Amino acid sequence: MIVGVGIDVVPIERFERALTRTPSMRAKLFTEAEQRSASGRPRHAESLAARFAAKEALAKALGAPGGMAWTDAEVNADEHGDPCLEVRGTVAAAAAALGVTRLHLSISHDGGIASAVVIAESEPQL
Repeated sequence: MIVGVGIDVVPIERFERALTRTPSMRAKLFTEAEQRSASGRPRHAESLAARFAAKEALAKALGAPGGMAWTDAEVNADEHGDPCLEVRGTVAAAAAALGVTRLHLSISHDGGIASAVVIAESEPQL
């Protein structure tokens, strides 16, 4: 059963300017793993903007409860290389309160825009 759906779009150039203007923003929004590519290099602005869009979409799918920490949601790749969300702490608690058992994520960036869609799902009640 679908519990919630969230979507978000982020203008990449504006997001990049915000990261440049406020360097501490990276650590507030992203885990260490999210800030670096698999090769260990810092991620490009479009990749970070897509991850930020995913976190915003996740918050919307969960009903935008207050008090969630940005770094309690992490965008990773699953065993097939597809994007997935790992949640813990405040985000896991918000999801559990809604009965969410699975999160679906789609992210993209093109034409100067990063976007993400999250679907929060629960097990059907029998």
